[in-house]
Amino acid sequence: MIETLVWIVVGLAVIGVYLSWTAGRLDRLHVRMDAARAALDAQLVRRASVAVEVATSGALDPASSLVLYEAAHAARQAEEEQREVAESELSQALRAVFGDAAQVEALREAPGGEEAAEDLAAAVRRVPMARRFHNDAVRAARALRTHRKVRWFRLAGHAPFPLAFEMDDEPPALLADRP
Repeated sequence: MIETLVWIVVGLAVIGVYLSWTAGRLDRLHVRMDAARAALDAQLVRRASVAVEVATSGALDPASSLVLYEAAHAARQAEEEQREVAESELSQALRAVFGDAAQVEALREAPGGEEAAEDLAAAVRRVPMARRFHNDAVRAARALRTHRKVRWFRLAGHAPFPLAFEMDDEPPALLADRP
């Protein structure tokens, strides 16, 4: 009788340690996901800020400046539920404005344009990487949260279900190829 009780207690302790370890792992994944989201937000804000600077620099023709400024401003001011759409529209505006080599050359030849082109190229290259890191963290957290043990024992607590950030983040080819 006592031997059976000891085995039951040992079994419950092992299960408790395993569930605690799983909850800790899930918590670390949520922290990683939050850090990746913060990095993505920083890169998106940086890209929009550099795009506004380029649009207001006077190096582009007025129509291109207006298109770029409006898209960048909308991306910076977008509410959370509209952010993916606004950022996709900024990507499309960047491709439309800098899809022509003449625009890139006009930017580079303007005073301070070489530095602005480099900043913009760096910003548009970093966004896809930041989004990929965020979505990888989301994918890992989702995979663990779909396990039965996590659902049955509510190891995720009250944390919202992780959502990927889906947007068009393809950079303009002429800017992305810059060293």
